[in-house]
Amino acid sequence: MQLQAIQKSPKFNDGKAKSFPGYSVITSLALEDTANKTFYRQVETLQQNLSQQLESDFFIPLPPESFHLTIADLIWDDSYHQVVAANPNFDQELQEQINTSFQQYLDSTSNHEPLTWQLWGVVTRPRAIMASLVPKDQRSYESIVNLRRAVYQNSGLIGLGIEQQYDFTAHITLGYFGNVPPSLNRDHLCIVLSQINDRLVEIELPEFQIEQAQLRKFE
Repeated sequence: MQLQAIQKSPKFNDGKAKSFPGYSVITSLALEDTANKTFYRQVETLQQNLSQQLESDFFIPLPPESFHLTIADLIWDDSYHQVVAANPNFDQELQEQINTSFQQYLDSTSNHEPLTWQLWGVVTRPRAIMASLVPKDQRSYESIVNLRRAVYQNSGLIGLGIEQQYDFTAHITLGYFGNVPPSLNRDHLCIVLSQINDRLVEIELPEFQIEQAQLRKFE
């Protein structure tokens, strides 16, 4: 069903990244994440398999050093431009409110051990192909839910125009769709994704440790 709805990502033009500023709450970038080197090597292998089997102008792979798990999308693109134009202090106020949300989360739990998720397979969304993750235990899932609740139910953030946009689907984005030809062979793409997932069933899936969440601004 998702394959019928795929479309070009607005983040790219002729394979080159466009200006797309905003904020998200994410895990550390792969380049900085020493605890998950083995995990990210497996994710990069998935990306390489996709790149080898898909046209380069159709599948735009992301730099592996930028891999990360998005915990909470906040604001981006036109919405960000508009709110900054109306409120020059937006960035500072956003940072202060996220700090409040983080502190609320920390105060709500006595267990600050890393959370453990596992690689599950590759999935497609309308604009991207992603590596999906599942929680290893109940605490790892509920802790993310509680952190997102501390963010999205923060009245100060709501006052800044931050709204919850999506339900949580744990994923690492591997790449975006570029030019989607009218004659795209969706059956072939489905086979490619299925074969990659079939191979994952045969290996011991690496675990992903979430040690901290960070507010990050992207351009």
